[in-house]
Amino acid sequence: MTLIDAVRRCIVRDLDGFVLELDGYPDDASVWAMPAGIRNSTGTLAAHAAGNLRHFIGAHLGTTGYVRDREREFAERDLSRAALRTLLRAAREEVDTALRSLDPARLDDEHPAPFGPIRLPIGVALVHLATHLAYHLGQADIHRRTVTGNAEPVGAMTLQALTEP
Repeated sequence: MTLIDAVRRCIVRDLDGFVLELDGYPDDASVWAMPAGIRNSTGTLAAHAAGNLRHFIGAHLGTTGYVRDREREFAERDLSRAALRTLLRAAREEVDTALRSLDPARLDDEHPAPFGPIRLPIGVALVHLATHLAYHLGQADIHRRTVTGNAEPVGAMTLQALTEP
């Protein structure tokens, strides 16, 4: 298995995990609740995760034409869970397609888009993007558990998902 395929599998699994987290809420409003000590709701985290991946992988490695509005990712409120699922599924499809066609010979090339002021090789950027997504998925899990009072996991990060092509 190549690095690209391993990263692709992790990102796809974790985007699916975000959908499972959304499904763990009793209603759309609770996805946007802001309990004390939590900076971003799962709604914000889902919109940001989708926008980030669609930008750095879909648009810049897969040439989808997606245009990111990062400020909107953090400012928009009260999208339904269905709308958030649509964003996550679009990111999943774009990432899957882009990474399946990415030439491994490009991993040491500079990523076409800067990460703030920093330029990264594509391989390092992909690892960063996967870990960034996992970080936000963990935040979404804590948010869901805090808001719903349900400490049970939703199965968002199964190892089984990494064995599927």
